[in-house]
Amino acid sequence: MFTVGLLAGGVLTAGVLWLFSGLFTPLPAGGRQGLIAAAALLAALRDAGRLKLRLPQNARQIPQDVLRRHLARGALQFGFELGTGVRTYVSASAPYAMAVAVLLSGGSYVPALAAGLGFGAGRALTPALRRLSGDGDRWDDLLARRLSGMTVACSVLVAAVAWTVLR
Repeated sequence: MFTVGLLAGGVLTAGVLWLFSGLFTPLPAGGRQGLIAAAALLAALRDAGRLKLRLPQNARQIPQDVLRRHLARGALQFGFELGTGVRTYVSASAPYAMAVAVLLSGGSYVPALAAGLGFGAGRALTPALRRLSGDGDRWDDLLARRLSGMTVACSVLVAAVAWTVLR
């Protein structure tokens, strides 16, 4: 149920961004593409520690009592709230760059849907991999050592994809 909630939340947010993308279609395509590439580059620079930039976010935890009331419904709600990306803390910049790309692209809903599913799946992957590791504490240590490089790599990947798709 948690993963279903994550995917649904990601799709909803991407869908809302896609709906609002129509407001930006009067801007020239080249200008929108430039803004998307600039957002991706800023995200990569921020995650690499080369740029200080506060991201708009709700930097708080989802209350644990959400899960205590009813486990299945709570897991769905918890996942949904995390999946939207607006109810809690998002540590990496890549989702913001992707949100800018969805908002400014103004194209088909299919890439927006893929972005939303990707965000939800990415958030679901972390607890799934931790559980599959068999040693959560060791996994946490490995993640802590590699997290900075992983966030930079994700932002660079978003920038590369934006550059390739938008050329």
